[in-house]
Amino acid sequence: TPKSQAAEATKVAIDVGFHHIDSAYLYQNEEEVGQAIWEKIADGTVKREDIFYTTKLWATFLRPELVRPALESSLKKLGLDYVDLFIIHVPFAMKAGEELLPKNASGEIILETVDLCDTWEALEKCKDAGLTKSIGVSNFNHKLLELILNKPGLKYKPTCNQVECHPYLNQSKLLEFCKSKDIVLVAYSALGSQRDPQWVDPDSPHLLEEPILKSIAKKHSRSPGQVALRYQLQRGVVVLAKSFSQKRIEENFQIFDFELTPEDMKAIDGLNRNLRYDKLQFAANHPYFPFSEEY
Repeated sequence: TPKSQAAEATKVAIDVGFHHIDSAYLYQNEEEVGQAIWEKIADGTVKREDIFYTTKLWATFLRPELVRPALESSLKKLGLDYVDLFIIHVPFAMKAGEELLPKNASGEIILETVDLCDTWEALEKCKDAGLTKSIGVSNFNHKLLELILNKPGLKYKPTCNQVECHPYLNQSKLLEFCKSKDIVLVAYSALGSQRDPQWVDPDSPHLLEEPILKSIAKKHSRSPGQVALRYQLQRGVVVLAKSFSQKRIEENFQIFDFELTPEDMKAIDGLNRNLRYDKLQFAANHPYFPFSEEY
């Protein structure tokens, strides 16, 4: 997607009423997103404190001494003094350096092992320095969360765990675990996936074509996407909806004026098949690979 579209979509989303904007170093669009936020502040649509902005620490910056410079680099691109949430993007480290996906001669991504507890301490320091209001994680399983929660001298626990979550992968066990620890589950790929062939198998099923979602949507005079988003809200999940289309950005926001029945929720729960679009298979042998556990 051209970067200019990231700016346009951000402005449209803020106009529609979205205040939670989720980006990352990996997406390479923070200058554009920051510019869009500032334009909407300048024209009086929002104030900075109305926006909840999330950025993520990429895998090449997990070494503790690289954490703060990485956040400062995002802040500089955004033109912001602080972010609202700073999260570890993935639990496994890649070879440190400027390359987004460092590869060896045979084209394999080069991984390294960095103690997550050391990385976490560096995030805590970013919070103490006022560079981020909250800190959290992404793509962690319950064992990796426990690693942080049980860390000696823990100052702040993760506020959230952002994971792939949708009716085909409803993460019910992880959600239950997170709720028991007062950690917010944040859903990405909540509408299925953008199906980028670099990350996702092109043969995987299209969530929004699912007949059960379609029939529930028809009953409520809604779209399958609205039903998939509403499902997450009703189970206490914070949901991210990615779109570049004005029509769909507007549609994704119109989920606060209808309710799914307990029968609807049960039917959608029944769609779970532990289908992961983003398998991160290249990291399968890493000691912190998150998807070898059941949850």
